Amino acid sequence: MKLRTSVLLFFFGSQLAVLAHAAGSLVAGPMLGYNTQREVFVWLETKDASSVVLEYWPAGQPAATVRLVNDHLQRTPAGGQISHFTPGRLTPGTAYEYSLTVDGARLSFPYPLKFKPRALWEWRSGPPDFKFLAGSCAYINEPALDRPGEGYGKTLETFRLAAETGADFMVWLGDNWYYREPDYSSVSGLWHRAQHDRATPELRKLFAVMHHYATWDDHDYGPNDSNKSYELKDETLKIFRSYWGNVSYGERDNPGVYHKWYWGDAAFILLDDYFHRDDVDIDQVRQPEKSQWGRRQLEWVKQSLLQAQSLGHFPFKFIGNGTQILQTETRGSGHQLYQREREELLDFIREHGITGVVFLTGDAHHSGVYRRQLQPNGPWVYEITASPLSAGSWDVGKSAKARDPLLVKGTLVGDQNFVQIEVKGPREDRQLVISSIDKQGVKRFEHVVKAAELGAKPPTKPVTPGPP
Repeated sequence: MKLRTSVLLFFFGSQLAVLAHAAGSLVAGPMLGYNTQREVFVWLETKDASSVVLEYWPAGQPAATVRLVNDHLQRTPAGGQISHFTPGRLTPGTAYEYSLTVDGARLSFPYPLKFKPRALWEWRSGPPDFKFLAGSCAYINEPALDRPGEGYGKTLETFRLAAETGADFMVWLGDNWYYREPDYSSVSGLWHRAQHDRATPELRKLFAVMHHYATWDDHDYGPNDSNKSYELKDETLKIFRSYWGNVSYGERDNPGVYHKWYWGDAAFILLDDYFHRDDVDIDQVRQPEKSQWGRRQLEWVKQSLLQAQSLGHFPFKFIGNGTQILQTETRGSGHQLYQREREELLDFIREHGITGVVFLTGDAHHSGVYRRQLQPNGPWVYEITASPLSAGSWDVGKSAKARDPLLVKGTLVGDQNFVQIEVKGPREDRQLVISSIDKQGVKRFEHVVKAAELGAKPPTKPVTPGPP
Protein backbone atom coordinates (compact mmCIF):
# COMPACT_ATOMS: atom_id res chain seq x y z
CA MET A 1 0.00 0.00 0.00
CA LYS A 2 2.83 2.36 0.89
CA LEU A 3 4.59 1.52 -2.36
CA ARG A 4 1.45 2.25 -4.40
CA THR A 5 0.93 5.54 -2.57
CA SER A 6 4.54 6.53 -3.24
CA VAL A 7 4.18 5.70 -6.94
CA LEU A 8 1.01 7.80 -7.18
CA LEU A 9 2.63 10.72 -5.40
CA PHE A 10 5.63 10.49 -7.72
CA PHE A 11 3.34 10.36 -10.78
CA PHE A 12 1.24 13.37 -9.80
CA GLY A 13 4.29 15.27 -8.65
CA SER A 14 5.95 14.66 -12.01
CA GLN A 15 2.85 15.84 -13.87
CA LEU A 16 2.72 19.03 -11.78
CA ALA A 17 6.39 19.65 -12.53
CA VAL A 18 5.76 19.23 -16.25
CA LEU A 19 2.82 21.66 -16.09
CA ALA A 20 4.86 24.16 -14.09
CA HIS A 21 7.55 24.20 -16.77
CA ALA A 22 5.28 24.00 -19.83
CA ALA A 23 6.14 26.66 -22.39
CA GLY A 24 3.65 29.43 -23.08
CA SER A 25 2.15 29.95 -26.51
CA LEU A 26 1.60 32.86 -28.86
CA VAL A 27 -2.03 34.01 -29.15
CA ALA A 28 -1.56 36.93 -31.54
CA GLY A 29 1.08 39.25 -32.91
CA PRO A 30 3.53 40.64 -33.28
CA MET A 31 2.02 43.97 -34.23
CA LEU A 32 4.01 47.12 -34.95
CA GLY A 33 2.50 50.20 -33.30
CA TYR A 34 3.78 53.76 -33.38
CA ASN A 35 6.99 54.66 -35.18
CA THR A 36 9.17 57.65 -34.34
CA GLN A 37 12.68 58.62 -35.38
CA ARG A 38 14.16 57.14 -32.18
CA GLU A 39 11.65 54.58 -30.93
CA VAL A 40 9.03 52.10 -32.13
CA PHE A 41 6.34 49.99 -30.46
CA VAL A 42 5.93 46.20 -30.70
CA TRP A 43 2.87 44.33 -29.34
CA LEU A 44 2.06 40.66 -28.84
CA GLU A 45 -0.24 38.45 -26.78
CA THR A 46 0.71 35.12 -25.17
CA LYS A 47 -0.95 32.51 -22.98
CA ASP A 48 0.50 30.63 -20.00
CA ALA A 49 3.95 32.17 -20.52
CA SER A 50 6.49 33.00 -17.82
CA SER A 51 8.75 35.22 -19.91
CA VAL A 52 8.73 37.01 -23.27
CA VAL A 53 11.94 38.38 -24.77
CA LEU A 54 12.37 40.79 -27.68
CA GLU A 55 15.85 41.17 -29.16
CA TYR A 56 16.63 43.73 -31.86
CA TRP A 57 19.70 44.81 -33.80
CA PRO A 58 20.64 46.92 -36.84
CA ALA A 59 20.06 44.78 -39.93
CA GLY A 60 23.06 42.52 -40.55
CA GLN A 61 24.71 43.42 -37.21
CA PRO A 62 23.60 40.77 -34.67
CA ALA A 63 26.61 41.61 -32.50
CA ALA A 64 24.84 44.87 -31.61
CA THR A 65 21.76 43.07 -30.21
CA VAL A 66 19.73 44.75 -27.46
CA ARG A 67 17.55 42.55 -25.25
CA LEU A 68 14.19 43.51 -23.69
CA VAL A 69 12.50 41.15 -21.22
CA ASN A 70 8.95 40.99 -19.88
CA ASP A 71 8.82 38.48 -17.01
CA HIS A 72 5.96 40.17 -15.12
CA LEU A 73 3.17 38.89 -17.34
CA GLN A 74 -0.35 39.51 -16.08
CA ARG A 75 -3.43 37.60 -17.17
CA THR A 76 -6.34 39.49 -18.76
CA PRO A 77 -9.97 38.56 -18.06
CA ALA A 78 -9.84 36.59 -21.34
CA GLY A 79 -6.81 34.58 -20.18
CA GLY A 80 -4.21 36.26 -22.37
CA GLN A 81 -0.99 38.05 -21.48
CA ILE A 82 -0.21 41.26 -23.35
CA SER A 83 3.34 42.55 -23.84
CA HIS A 84 4.24 46.07 -24.93
CA PHE A 85 7.84 46.59 -26.01
CA THR A 86 9.39 49.96 -26.97
CA PRO A 87 12.79 49.47 -28.64
CA GLY A 88 14.47 52.84 -28.16
CA ARG A 89 17.61 54.90 -28.78
CA LEU A 90 17.34 53.91 -32.43
CA THR A 91 19.20 55.51 -35.32
CA PRO A 92 16.75 57.40 -37.56
CA GLY A 93 16.20 55.82 -40.96
CA THR A 94 18.14 52.65 -40.10
CA ALA A 95 16.61 49.21 -40.74
CA TYR A 96 16.42 46.87 -37.75
CA GLU A 97 15.66 43.18 -37.38
CA TYR A 98 14.16 41.61 -34.28
CA SER A 99 13.21 38.27 -32.75
CA LEU A 100 10.71 37.07 -30.16
CA THR A 101 11.26 34.29 -27.62
CA VAL A 102 8.60 32.82 -25.32
CA ASP A 103 9.83 30.75 -22.36
CA GLY A 104 13.13 30.08 -24.08
CA ALA A 105 11.61 29.02 -27.43
CA ARG A 106 12.36 31.37 -30.30
CA LEU A 107 9.29 31.99 -32.46
CA SER A 108 9.39 31.64 -36.25
CA PHE A 109 7.22 33.42 -38.81
CA PRO A 110 6.71 33.15 -42.59
CA TYR A 111 7.72 36.81 -42.98
CA PRO A 112 10.70 38.74 -41.65
CA LEU A 113 10.45 40.61 -38.36
CA LYS A 114 11.80 44.09 -38.96
CA PHE A 115 11.14 47.77 -38.45
CA LYS A 116 12.69 51.02 -39.59
CA PRO A 117 12.42 54.21 -37.52
CA ARG A 118 11.45 57.25 -39.52
CA ALA A 119 14.17 59.15 -41.33
CA LEU A 120 15.38 62.50 -39.99
CA TRP A 121 14.67 64.70 -43.01
CA GLU A 122 13.61 68.01 -41.41
CA TRP A 123 16.05 70.86 -42.21
CA ARG A 124 18.15 68.38 -44.23
CA SER A 125 16.36 67.31 -47.43
CA GLY A 126 13.08 67.24 -49.25
CA PRO A 127 10.21 65.31 -47.65
CA PRO A 128 10.22 61.53 -48.15
CA ASP A 129 7.50 59.83 -50.15
CA PHE A 130 5.36 57.44 -48.11
CA LYS A 131 2.23 55.34 -48.38
CA PHE A 132 -0.42 54.45 -45.84
CA LEU A 133 -3.72 52.58 -45.69
CA ALA A 134 -7.03 53.51 -44.09
CA GLY A 135 -9.98 51.32 -43.20
CA SER A 136 -12.82 50.65 -40.77
CA CYS A 137 -15.58 48.16 -40.01
CA ALA A 138 -13.66 44.91 -39.53
CA TYR A 139 -16.26 42.32 -38.59
CA ILE A 140 -14.89 38.83 -37.82
CA ASN A 141 -17.58 36.15 -37.63
CA GLU A 142 -18.01 34.01 -34.51
CA PRO A 143 -21.19 31.97 -35.15
CA ALA A 144 -21.69 30.89 -31.54
CA LEU A 145 -22.15 34.53 -30.46
CA ASP A 146 -23.36 36.19 -33.67
CA ARG A 147 -26.98 36.94 -34.44
CA PRO A 148 -28.84 34.15 -36.30
CA GLY A 149 -28.60 34.01 -40.08
CA GLU A 150 -25.85 34.84 -42.54
CA GLY A 151 -22.68 36.12 -40.91
CA TYR A 152 -22.15 39.88 -41.07
CA GLY A 153 -18.48 39.36 -41.83
CA LYS A 154 -18.20 38.93 -45.61
CA THR A 155 -14.51 38.38 -46.32
CA LEU A 156 -11.02 38.23 -44.85
CA GLU A 157 -9.31 38.70 -48.20
CA THR A 158 -9.01 42.47 -47.75
CA PHE A 159 -6.58 41.90 -44.87
CA ARG A 160 -4.35 39.66 -46.97
CA LEU A 161 -4.35 42.14 -49.84
CA ALA A 162 -3.59 45.05 -47.50
CA ALA A 163 -0.55 43.20 -46.17
CA GLU A 164 0.88 42.96 -49.69
CA THR A 165 0.73 46.70 -50.50
CA GLY A 166 4.12 47.62 -49.04
CA ALA A 167 2.50 50.49 -47.12
CA ASP A 168 4.42 52.12 -44.29
CA PHE A 169 1.49 52.12 -41.87
CA MET A 170 -2.27 51.71 -41.53
CA VAL A 171 -4.83 53.97 -39.87
CA TRP A 172 -7.76 52.08 -38.30
CA LEU A 173 -10.79 54.37 -38.23
CA GLY A 174 -13.10 52.57 -35.83
CA ASP A 175 -15.30 49.51 -35.60
CA ASN A 176 -11.98 47.70 -35.54
CA TRP A 177 -13.87 44.87 -33.87
CA TYR A 178 -17.58 44.51 -33.15
CA TYR A 179 -18.83 43.96 -29.63
CA ARG A 180 -21.91 41.72 -29.68
CA GLU A 181 -24.74 41.58 -27.15
CA PRO A 182 -22.95 38.84 -25.12
CA ASP A 183 -19.80 40.98 -25.13
CA TYR A 184 -20.68 44.51 -24.09
CA SER A 185 -22.61 43.55 -20.95
CA SER A 186 -19.59 42.09 -19.12
CA VAL A 187 -15.89 42.74 -18.61
CA SER A 188 -14.89 39.21 -19.62
CA GLY A 189 -17.04 39.42 -22.75
CA LEU A 190 -15.37 42.65 -23.82
CA TRP A 191 -11.88 41.21 -23.41
CA HIS A 192 -12.91 38.05 -25.26
CA ARG A 193 -13.93 40.02 -28.34
CA ALA A 194 -10.64 41.87 -28.66
CA GLN A 195 -8.64 38.68 -28.13
CA HIS A 196 -10.75 36.60 -30.52
CA ASP A 197 -10.51 39.07 -33.38
CA ARG A 198 -6.83 39.95 -32.94
CA ALA A 199 -5.95 36.23 -33.11
CA THR A 200 -7.52 35.86 -36.58
CA PRO A 201 -4.81 34.17 -38.72
CA GLU A 202 -5.59 36.31 -41.80
CA LEU A 203 -4.65 39.45 -39.83
CA ARG A 204 -1.23 38.33 -38.62
CA LYS A 205 0.91 39.36 -41.55
CA LEU A 206 -0.84 42.72 -41.88
CA PHE A 207 -0.09 43.57 -38.26
CA ALA A 208 3.54 42.45 -38.57
CA VAL A 209 4.69 44.10 -41.80
CA MET A 210 3.61 47.73 -41.23
CA HIS A 211 2.91 50.06 -38.33
CA HIS A 212 -0.62 50.66 -37.00
CA TYR A 213 -2.50 53.56 -35.43
CA ALA A 214 -6.14 53.48 -34.36
CA THR A 215 -9.17 55.33 -33.09
CA TRP A 216 -12.53 53.80 -32.31
CA ASP A 217 -16.19 54.08 -33.24
CA ASP A 218 -19.31 52.78 -31.54
CA HIS A 219 -18.78 49.02 -32.03
CA ASP A 220 -15.32 48.89 -30.43
CA TYR A 221 -16.41 51.41 -27.76
CA GLY A 222 -19.65 49.71 -26.69
CA PRO A 223 -23.16 49.00 -28.03
CA ASN A 224 -24.42 50.31 -31.37
CA ASP A 225 -24.73 54.14 -31.43
CA SER A 226 -23.60 54.38 -27.81
CA ASN A 227 -23.27 57.64 -25.95
CA LYS A 228 -21.15 58.86 -23.03
CA SER A 229 -23.36 57.05 -20.51
CA TYR A 230 -22.07 53.56 -21.42
CA GLU A 231 -21.34 51.99 -18.06
CA LEU A 232 -18.25 50.00 -19.10
CA LYS A 233 -16.52 52.68 -21.15
CA ASP A 234 -13.57 52.84 -18.74
CA GLU A 235 -13.03 49.12 -19.35
CA THR A 236 -13.27 49.41 -23.14
CA LEU A 237 -10.75 52.25 -22.96
CA LYS A 238 -8.43 49.97 -20.99
CA ILE A 239 -8.88 47.21 -23.59
CA PHE A 240 -8.23 49.61 -26.45
CA ARG A 241 -5.03 50.85 -24.83
CA SER A 242 -3.97 47.24 -24.26
CA TYR A 243 -4.53 46.10 -27.85
CA TRP A 244 -3.28 49.10 -29.82
CA GLY A 245 0.08 50.86 -29.92
CA ASN A 246 -0.67 54.57 -30.18
CA VAL A 247 1.90 56.94 -28.74
CA SER A 248 -0.71 58.49 -26.38
CA TYR A 249 -4.40 58.32 -25.41
CA GLY A 250 -6.39 61.45 -24.61
CA GLU A 251 -5.06 63.82 -21.98
CA ARG A 252 -4.24 63.22 -18.33
CA ASP A 253 -7.46 64.81 -17.08
CA ASN A 254 -9.64 64.11 -20.13
CA PRO A 255 -9.79 60.38 -21.00
CA GLY A 256 -10.22 59.05 -24.51
CA VAL A 257 -8.35 57.61 -27.46
CA TYR A 258 -7.56 60.85 -29.31
CA HIS A 259 -3.90 61.43 -30.17
CA LYS A 260 -1.54 62.73 -32.87
CA TRP A 261 1.73 61.92 -34.60
CA TYR A 262 3.82 63.00 -37.59
CA TRP A 263 5.03 61.05 -40.60
CA GLY A 264 7.01 62.58 -43.44
CA ASP A 265 5.51 65.98 -44.20
CA ALA A 266 2.11 65.17 -42.70
CA ALA A 267 0.54 65.61 -39.29
CA PHE A 268 -2.03 63.02 -38.22
CA ILE A 269 -4.68 63.81 -35.62
CA LEU A 270 -7.10 61.05 -34.60
CA LEU A 271 -10.23 62.03 -32.66
CA ASP A 272 -12.45 60.16 -30.20
CA ASP A 273 -16.12 60.50 -31.18
CA TYR A 274 -17.67 58.36 -28.42
CA PHE A 275 -16.17 58.69 -24.92
CA HIS A 276 -17.65 62.21 -24.52
CA ARG A 277 -20.48 61.87 -27.05
CA ASP A 278 -24.02 63.17 -26.57
CA ASP A 279 -26.75 60.88 -27.85
CA VAL A 280 -27.44 61.07 -31.57
CA ASP A 281 -31.19 61.60 -31.02
CA ILE A 282 -30.78 64.86 -29.09
CA ASP A 283 -32.36 67.72 -31.07
CA GLN A 284 -29.39 69.87 -32.15
CA VAL A 285 -31.64 72.87 -32.85
CA ARG A 286 -33.05 72.95 -29.33
CA GLN A 287 -29.74 71.93 -27.76
CA PRO A 288 -27.01 73.48 -29.95
CA GLU A 289 -24.21 72.39 -27.58
CA LYS A 290 -24.76 68.78 -28.69
CA SER A 291 -21.31 67.28 -29.18
CA GLN A 292 -19.41 64.22 -30.35
CA TRP A 293 -16.01 65.30 -29.09
CA GLY A 294 -16.62 67.42 -26.01
CA ARG A 295 -15.28 70.92 -25.44
CA ARG A 296 -11.85 69.84 -24.17
CA GLN A 297 -11.11 67.63 -27.17
CA LEU A 298 -12.35 70.26 -29.63
CA GLU A 299 -9.99 72.82 -28.14
CA TRP A 300 -7.18 70.23 -28.26
CA VAL A 301 -7.63 69.62 -31.99
CA LYS A 302 -7.59 73.37 -32.66
CA GLN A 303 -4.30 73.74 -30.81
CA SER A 304 -2.90 70.68 -32.59
CA LEU A 305 -3.71 72.20 -35.99
CA LEU A 306 -2.04 75.48 -35.04
CA GLN A 307 1.05 73.62 -33.86
CA ALA A 308 1.32 71.58 -37.05
CA GLN A 309 0.90 74.74 -39.14
CA SER A 310 3.55 76.68 -37.21
CA LEU A 311 6.18 73.92 -37.33
CA GLY A 312 6.46 74.44 -41.08
CA HIS A 313 7.35 70.87 -42.05
CA PHE A 314 3.79 69.55 -42.33
CA PRO A 315 1.73 70.96 -45.22
CA PHE A 316 -0.70 68.00 -44.98
CA LYS A 317 -2.93 67.69 -41.91
CA PHE A 318 -5.00 64.51 -41.73
CA ILE A 319 -7.79 64.49 -39.15
CA GLY A 320 -9.23 61.04 -38.45
CA ASN A 321 -12.65 60.40 -36.91
CA GLY A 322 -14.86 57.34 -36.59
CA THR A 323 -17.94 58.93 -38.15
CA GLN A 324 -18.23 61.13 -41.23
CA ILE A 325 -17.79 64.91 -40.98
CA LEU A 326 -18.49 66.83 -44.21
CA GLN A 327 -21.45 64.82 -45.53
CA THR A 328 -24.93 66.33 -45.81
CA GLU A 329 -26.81 63.02 -45.42
CA THR A 330 -28.66 63.00 -42.07
CA ARG A 331 -29.12 59.25 -41.66
CA GLY A 332 -26.49 57.58 -39.54
CA SER A 333 -24.41 59.20 -36.84
CA GLY A 334 -22.14 61.63 -38.72
CA HIS A 335 -21.57 65.31 -38.04
CA GLN A 336 -24.57 66.43 -40.06
CA LEU A 337 -26.34 65.62 -36.78
CA TYR A 338 -23.72 67.55 -34.77
CA GLN A 339 -23.49 70.58 -37.03
CA ARG A 340 -22.60 73.25 -34.46
CA GLU A 341 -19.44 71.39 -33.50
CA ARG A 342 -18.47 70.68 -37.13
CA GLU A 343 -19.00 74.28 -38.21
CA GLU A 344 -17.02 75.59 -35.24
CA LEU A 345 -14.03 73.47 -36.31
CA LEU A 346 -14.36 74.42 -39.97
CA ASP A 347 -14.71 78.12 -39.07
CA PHE A 348 -11.54 77.84 -36.99
CA ILE A 349 -9.70 76.25 -39.92
CA ARG A 350 -10.82 79.07 -42.24
CA GLU A 351 -10.21 81.95 -39.80
CA HIS A 352 -6.71 80.79 -38.87
CA GLY A 353 -5.65 79.92 -42.41
CA ILE A 354 -5.08 76.23 -41.64
CA THR A 355 -4.28 74.59 -44.98
CA GLY A 356 -3.79 71.07 -46.24
CA VAL A 357 -6.71 69.62 -44.26
CA VAL A 358 -7.94 66.13 -45.16
CA PHE A 359 -10.43 64.27 -42.97
CA LEU A 360 -10.16 60.47 -42.71
CA THR A 361 -13.39 58.78 -41.64
CA GLY A 362 -15.05 55.37 -41.43
CA ASP A 363 -18.33 53.84 -40.20
CA ALA A 364 -20.39 54.45 -43.36
CA HIS A 365 -20.02 50.98 -44.97
CA HIS A 366 -18.87 52.53 -48.21
CA SER A 367 -15.77 54.39 -49.37
CA GLY A 368 -15.70 57.72 -51.13
CA VAL A 369 -13.94 61.06 -51.53
CA TYR A 370 -15.72 64.31 -50.61
CA ARG A 371 -14.66 67.95 -50.71
CA ARG A 372 -15.90 71.35 -49.57
CA GLN A 373 -14.69 74.93 -49.96
CA LEU A 374 -14.91 76.98 -46.78
CA GLN A 375 -14.97 80.28 -48.68
CA PRO A 376 -15.32 81.33 -52.33
CA ASN A 377 -12.14 80.67 -54.32
CA GLY A 378 -10.51 79.34 -51.18
CA PRO A 379 -8.65 76.06 -50.71
CA TRP A 380 -10.56 72.81 -50.57
CA VAL A 381 -11.03 70.66 -47.50
CA TYR A 382 -11.22 66.97 -48.43
CA GLU A 383 -12.65 63.93 -46.70
CA ILE A 384 -11.72 60.33 -47.45
CA THR A 385 -14.16 57.75 -46.11
CA ALA A 386 -12.76 54.20 -45.93
CA SER A 387 -15.25 51.41 -45.14
CA PRO A 388 -15.92 48.50 -44.78
CA LEU A 389 -12.90 46.23 -44.45
CA SER A 390 -14.86 43.04 -43.94
CA ALA A 391 -18.36 43.90 -42.66
CA GLY A 392 -21.49 44.16 -44.78
CA SER A 393 -21.84 47.14 -47.13
CA TRP A 394 -24.54 49.47 -48.46
CA ASP A 395 -26.22 49.18 -51.83
CA VAL A 396 -24.80 52.51 -52.92
CA GLY A 397 -26.99 52.60 -56.02
CA LYS A 398 -30.04 52.97 -53.78
CA SER A 399 -28.45 55.13 -51.10
CA ALA A 400 -28.88 58.87 -50.71
CA LYS A 401 -25.14 58.95 -50.01
CA ALA A 402 -24.56 58.46 -53.74
CA ARG A 403 -26.26 61.80 -54.36
CA ASP A 404 -24.35 63.82 -51.77
CA PRO A 405 -23.38 67.10 -53.49
CA LEU A 406 -19.92 67.00 -51.89
CA LEU A 407 -19.06 63.59 -53.34
CA VAL A 408 -16.27 63.53 -55.94
CA LYS A 409 -17.77 61.77 -58.94
CA GLY A 410 -16.57 58.24 -59.56
CA THR A 411 -15.18 57.62 -56.06
CA LEU A 412 -18.09 55.82 -54.35
CA VAL A 413 -17.40 52.14 -53.55
CA GLY A 414 -20.07 49.92 -51.97
CA ASP A 415 -18.07 46.76 -51.35
CA GLN A 416 -15.46 45.47 -48.91
CA ASN A 417 -12.29 47.49 -49.53
CA PHE A 418 -9.48 49.52 -48.04
CA VAL A 419 -8.16 52.91 -49.11
CA GLN A 420 -4.54 53.58 -50.00
CA ILE A 421 -3.05 57.09 -49.85
CA GLU A 422 0.35 57.87 -51.35
CA VAL A 423 2.04 61.13 -50.36
CA LYS A 424 4.59 61.80 -53.03
CA GLY A 425 6.37 64.22 -55.33
CA PRO A 426 9.10 66.86 -55.12
CA ARG A 427 9.03 69.43 -52.34
CA GLU A 428 7.37 72.11 -54.50
CA ASP A 429 4.79 69.79 -56.04
CA ARG A 430 3.54 67.33 -53.43
CA GLN A 431 0.37 65.38 -54.09
CA LEU A 432 -1.94 62.75 -52.65
CA VAL A 433 -2.82 59.73 -54.77
CA ILE A 434 -5.98 58.20 -53.29
CA SER A 435 -7.23 54.79 -54.39
CA SER A 436 -9.64 52.09 -53.22
CA ILE A 437 -8.69 48.39 -53.44
CA ASP A 438 -11.57 45.94 -53.14
CA LYS A 439 -11.65 42.34 -51.87
CA GLN A 440 -10.76 41.01 -55.36
CA GLY A 441 -7.68 43.23 -55.48
CA VAL A 442 -9.29 45.51 -58.07
CA LYS A 443 -8.52 49.23 -57.95
CA ARG A 444 -11.99 50.80 -57.90
CA PHE A 445 -10.89 54.41 -58.31
CA GLU A 446 -7.82 56.64 -58.22
CA HIS A 447 -8.04 60.33 -57.46
CA VAL A 448 -5.11 62.77 -57.30
CA VAL A 449 -5.15 65.84 -55.06
CA LYS A 450 -2.41 68.43 -55.52
CA ALA A 451 -1.10 70.17 -52.40
CA ALA A 452 -1.95 73.50 -54.05
CA GLU A 453 -5.62 72.49 -54.24
CA LEU A 454 -5.57 72.22 -50.43
CA GLY A 455 -3.78 75.55 -50.11
CA ALA A 456 -0.81 73.70 -48.64
CA LYS A 457 2.57 75.41 -48.82
CA PRO A 458 5.74 73.37 -49.41
CA PRO A 459 7.51 72.19 -46.25
CA THR A 460 10.39 74.22 -44.84
CA LYS A 461 13.48 74.27 -47.01
CA PRO A 462 16.66 72.50 -45.91
CA VAL A 463 19.15 74.69 -44.08
CA THR A 464 22.48 75.28 -45.83
CA PRO A 465 25.27 74.37 -43.38
CA GLY A 466 27.30 77.35 -42.26
CA PRO A 467 30.88 77.55 -41.00
CA PRO A 468 31.68 75.60 -37.82
